[in-house]
Amino acid sequence: MTASPTIVEVFADIGCPFTHVGLRRFVEVREAAGRDDVRLLVRSWPLELVNGAPLDPQFIADEVDDLRRQLAPDLFVGFRTVTFPSTSLPALALAAMAYREGLEVGERVSLELRDLVFEQGVDVTDAAVLAELAARHGVAMAMDNEGVVADLEEGRRRGVTGSPHFFTAAGGFFCPALDIHRNADGHLQIAFDPDGFDQFIAAAFASA
Repeated sequence: MTASPTIVEVFADIGCPFTHVGLRRFVEVREAAGRDDVRLLVRSWPLELVNGAPLDPQFIADEVDDLRRQLAPDLFVGFRTVTFPSTSLPALALAAMAYREGLEVGERVSLELRDLVFEQGVDVTDAAVLAELAARHGVAMAMDNEGVVADLEEGRRRGVTGSPHFFTAAGGFFCPALDIHRNADGHLQIAFDPDGFDQFIAAAFASA
């Protein structure tokens, strides 16, 4: 009998560039370690509902520029402000539906949605884009935000502080891959956090 996979949950927004970096780094480490038994359950943390306003494309572009310059020159190659989604809700709803088809399907759809936004410059509010993605992965299109709201309520109950917030059997980790702060002039400073990331990875794989 095949053992059940170990699940690492993460509450995150589609349009959060820090999440994109964190998920990419996690997958790279998992692949290098050959640990396909550890799977991501990427749940909705819709920042537009948390903050009461949609994400500002130019603000995200500034964060992307800082990430590329200071940490991840290999990522965000196709990012464009003109195609940045005006709302993350339809994409989050599709990801929630994808998880009903299984962990692997949900994870693939969640990662691909972020790849579309940050690497290909595709507008994931486009119904045709979402329909093509859903059909390719055998997922029914979500007609409402029931799953998104349920995740938001669950995240609030569990004390989610922002995007991305990971949960392992050993506890929670907010944005464990990155050390993010602003200097005295108010400029964003971003660096890889090896200690925080190693602690997170050890916790993620501990019970696998």
